Amino acid sequence: MDLRNVIRDIKDYPKEGIVFFDIAPLLGNPDALRFSIDALAERFKDCGATKIVAAEARGFIFGAPLAYKMGIGFVPVRKPGKLPYETTSVTYDLEYGTDTLEMHVDAVDKGEKVLVIDDLLATGGTVGGMLELVNNAGADIVGVGFVIELGFLDGADKLQGIPHECLLTID
Repeated sequence: MDLRNVIRDIKDYPKEGIVFFDIAPLLGNPDALRFSIDALAERFKDCGATKIVAAEARGFIFGAPLAYKMGIGFVPVRKPGKLPYETTSVTYDLEYGTDTLEMHVDAVDKGEKVLVIDDLLATGGTVGGMLELVNNAGADIVGVGFVIELGFLDGADKLQGIPHECLLTID
């Protein structure tokens, strides 16, 4: 399936000069959504992960059903103040500012095998933050997956050599 046909470009969002790749049409298309989850599951079926870590909000859309399909746990990474238990946090750069993410301190165990999932790899800021949270917890990252990679932004450079898969690369 050509996912590019179900992703909408929105120019100058969230600020002038940025092209936002809107996945809402993909999510509204049951065949495209099913294809995305199934394709990610196929690519990571042998990675040995016991949990998926994904950041709100759009990472949840793919991470939780993928964890269900793979029969493994799901760890939500959220904005500050959204998780009810003790957290660890990281602040990172985005292509248009900075942000902070938090994860429960007991979300992953030392040595646990973790798969990190997000909808989009742009400059690598968000995924870099998730990798830092997981690394700080002592877990082992066995792979990183995305629906879309914006190849022209070189975000894969921030993946620390960790194997990654994407369903669609936009150059």
